[in-house]
Amino acid sequence: MSMAAIGMIAGMALGFAGYFGGFGAFVLVAALGAIGFVVGRFLEGDWELGDFFRSRGDFRTRRDRQR
Repeated sequence: MSMAAIGMIAGMALGFAGYFGGFGAFVLVAALGAIGFVVGRFLEGDWELGDFFRSRGDFRTRRDRQR
């Protein structure tokens, strides 16, 4: 599925939540979508937990860490 189709589906879900459930439902759907996105990135291996807790001075590229 293309990224455009996924974005369209996410936008429609947020639109329905906002229309039928109000602002609170909109925020809940957006927050759960963001959490799902982050979990999906971790499971695919695109991100590592250490990437969020490393200081800026200790930044190394992914290629350097694999050596």
